[in-house]
Amino acid sequence: MSFLLTPVLIAVILVLIVWIFKNEGPSKTDVEFKTKAEHRPWVDEDLKDNTENHQIEDVDESSDSEENLEHVPFSSPHIPEDEMIKRSQEFYELLNQRRSVRFISDEPVPRQVIDNVIKTAGTAPSGAHTEPWSFVVVQDEEVKHKIRMIIEDEEEVNYKKRMGDKWVNDIKKLRTNWIKEYLDTAPFLILIFKKIYGITSSGRKKTHYYNEISVSIACGILLAALQNAGLVTVTTTPLNCGPRLRTLLDRPENEKLLMLLPVGYPRKDATVPNLKRKPLEEIMVVV
Repeated sequence: MSFLLTPVLIAVILVLIVWIFKNEGPSKTDVEFKTKAEHRPWVDEDLKDNTENHQIEDVDESSDSEENLEHVPFSSPHIPEDEMIKRSQEFYELLNQRRSVRFISDEPVPRQVIDNVIKTAGTAPSGAHTEPWSFVVVQDEEVKHKIRMIIEDEEEVNYKKRMGDKWVNDIKKLRTNWIKEYLDTAPFLILIFKKIYGITSSGRKKTHYYNEISVSIACGILLAALQNAGLVTVTTTPLNCGPRLRTLLDRPENEKLLMLLPVGYPRKDATVPNLKRKPLEEIMVVV
């Protein structure tokens, strides 16, 4: 009986081995997904930096002193309800006028205004109060033009190859392309860099928790501050321009370009798309 079972057992074992290897290997769907993920044209390679990897941190010599950080009393004015409603409505109406403007005048803007709006952006909350942002203000005409050349060079490739037909078709209504004249004409360019980690005085790395979220909040506050000052901008995230712009502006390797804002007054002939914003009932859920 044992001699009759041996070939059967061998056959069963072979079948099991084939079944195991078949199930452990990547499926066709997995391969297709991986291939598509590796070639997504809208991924900015410079921003793929494992920003939430908290294992990069060495011992931070400032941690002991921060443990004893003094806490002070806090209070704010108790605004009457009718005044609260009035202020909130007025602020909404002010921000509701904000538009992305691509036709920016070369009319000079007071430098103090730029200083003030960036100080305002710097009031944003950040993970563990690391304040992981750098705001690079460019006013030099030659540097602005170099920035334009770098961005237009990459953006032409983005439009023709990286972005794909669907994305290009989706933004046709905005009448935008890789030509960025406003990078020359705007009195100021503000390039917002996120610091993916900090550097202590001893040269050690310090973790910047949720750095991209923190810097994004600061950018939102900056947009509101610019609108409040009567200036216009357009939020730009030039794909794959980060390394070249970082080199041009002599920024350290721990900084990654998150956003670029051309800032100024609108041109007299400026136009914007007649877009509509979603009503409150489509964006708010009350539980």
